[in-house]
Amino acid sequence: MTGTQHDSAYSWARLGISLALSMVGSIGLWATIVVLPDMQADFGVSRGEIALPYIVTMTGFALGNLLLGPAVDRWGMAPLLAVSALALAFGFAASTLSTHLVVVSALHAFMGLGAAACFGPLIADVSLWFLKRRGIAVAVVASGNYLSGTLWPPIIAYVMADHGWRGAYLMLAIVTITVLLPGAALLRRRIDAASTARARHLAAANAAETGLSPMVLQSLLMLAGVSCCVAMAMPQVHIVALCVDRGYGAAAGAGMLSLMLAGGVVSRVFFGGFADRFGGLVTLFLSGSLQMMALSLFLLEGSMTSLYVIALVFGLSQGGIVPSYAIVVREYMTPDEAGRRVGIVIGATVMGMALGGWMAGWLYDLTASYAAAIWNGLGWNAMNIAIALFLLSRAGPRRAMA
Repeated sequence: MTGTQHDSAYSWARLGISLALSMVGSIGLWATIVVLPDMQADFGVSRGEIALPYIVTMTGFALGNLLLGPAVDRWGMAPLLAVSALALAFGFAASTLSTHLVVVSALHAFMGLGAAACFGPLIADVSLWFLKRRGIAVAVVASGNYLSGTLWPPIIAYVMADHGWRGAYLMLAIVTITVLLPGAALLRRRIDAASTARARHLAAANAAETGLSPMVLQSLLMLAGVSCCVAMAMPQVHIVALCVDRGYGAAAGAGMLSLMLAGGVVSRVFFGGFADRFGGLVTLFLSGSLQMMALSLFLLEGSMTSLYVIALVFGLSQGGIVPSYAIVVREYMTPDEAGRRVGIVIGATVMGMALGGWMAGWLYDLTASYAAAIWNGLGWNAMNIAIALFLLSRAGPRRAMA
């Protein structure tokens, strides 16, 4: 990397800081799930009504990934993280003071937006600092989301046992403001012009091989992102309900979800290294194909042990998909628009998760079984694989990033 700042000691230090901040900033995505029973009892509403804060959180997360990317391109990561800290702290703290579910739900938009700044934009920022090891770097910071889901729920549950959901939310407000606000100052440095020029040259050479405009490529990646995540959402969103239906109980389903997320972390890191050698498009095709095979296993009726194994296999299969979109964007599009392009494509995957979660529930209501939902996911997954194959046919041999 002579003459550029790519893959430097500072790049790796920045990656470590970004991972830590992602694990804290992603709290907003998991907190609502943990406090849901306590919050439902507090407000005296139905299970359907208490889902509103989660829906608002995910909507804010999707919109945040779509809208915050240009801010990274213009001002860098530090101001965005500062805004994220303030949004998360305000959302959590203000929720503790409200006695109305509608107000609390509206405040969850701040949690979604705050978490969004620590996902797509942070991935885009980290990708600027790497060429040779960009895949592993993107995968590591993307794993912050899953690691947050592994770390924080037990802590939230522990605080909630003595202080209720409001006490837990107050604790989270303090944590987010005291960690993310100082952490933002550690990411004030911007990549230099020589490094940006080098990355721009490589991306232009790769793009010329495809013969596709940036808009066409981005649109295809967005469609692929929606497709893969409609399929991904069925097990991730409905695994607990599936376990209840098969007589294994909600606790088993929660354990399977944790196992699935842990497998996803391992998968993301593995596929990140794979992408460094073979490129983002090959990684997208392979991980999408493996996800499709793993998803089909949920059609089998077996024991609880076998379902645990299937959940782990699914996690190990699908973790590399979402980071591969950011890698493809950076391999084929200019770094000057990394935040905007990555944010749009990642936002499409979040919308796919929301759509897939809803479709699986709707199909279950129609058929009283998850079989139709699984087949629906397989169909969407096939579209994802077809797009990856088409792009691979246009891209030609991968250029070295060194």
